[in-house]
Amino acid sequence: MRRLALALLLAGVAVPAMAAETHPEASRVLSIGGSLTEIIYALGEENRLVGRDTTSNWPPQANALPDVGYMRALSPEGVLSVSPDLILAEDGAGPPEAVAVLKSAGLPYVAVGESHDAAGVLQKVDTVAETLGVPEKGRALHQQLAAELDSAAERARAVGTPRRVLFVLSLQGGRVMAGGTGTSADGIIRLAGAENALEGVEGYKPITDEAIIKAAPDVILMMQRGEADADAAANGGSGHDAAMATALAMPALAQTPAGRSGALVIMDGLKLLGFGPRTGQAALELHDLVYGAP
Repeated sequence: MRRLALALLLAGVAVPAMAAETHPEASRVLSIGGSLTEIIYALGEENRLVGRDTTSNWPPQANALPDVGYMRALSPEGVLSVSPDLILAEDGAGPPEAVAVLKSAGLPYVAVGESHDAAGVLQKVDTVAETLGVPEKGRALHQQLAAELDSAAERARAVGTPRRVLFVLSLQGGRVMAGGTGTSADGIIRLAGAENALEGVEGYKPITDEAIIKAAPDVILMMQRGEADADAAANGGSGHDAAMATALAMPALAQTPAGRSGALVIMDGLKLLGFGPRTGQAALELHDLVYGAP
């Protein structure tokens, strides 16, 4: 089939996308990637899960599942310890050598593609639902998520002058690690109707003071760290104040429009960057935090 598809492509003939693998019989599913675990719970198929990776921490009950390790540093022994009969993994799970060992063991291994836009997250939902053999549940979740994404798109279209948002991944060692183009941070900023202030930079990179000042963000966006920041994200408080103090301790950030006005937004990391079933909600929330709730 793959050879036929390749031949048709070389001949200039359009080839429809291949259907996802279907494993409705799988009863011991291992989910590698926080967004996939969220989707499985949102589909109501969590009773089939026997394990998860370290990034899978939502919903909270997922934390009760055995943890097989970080998705980019898996060991075959850790994965096989939960005896899965199906592995669902986000693209980028690895290392490649570990994935090769798992595939050679004959385990069904489905890699789920990722793109940081509305179409990409809806396709992810469809792929997981098809793989698990629950297309009806998949259609319902797809429609719900599509409606939320449409609402976010409507708000984004109503924006006159987009605000510039700088996503700061970390502030360590006196350096700012920020998100450029091609990142999930860039994707959610755009879904929220804002602009990524870090133009001309690809991926997550440490950036110089000069680049920060030139970026001139109107808003600094960060992930919450622990329970204090979770409270701050909900209603403001000491966690937010501490994050702002840390950010403003960086002279370059303090000189930006965001630093001068104290415009700092903190959100749950997996919700913000995971591109799972909460992505529509995340885009709406971020829009309201950047522009003010309607």
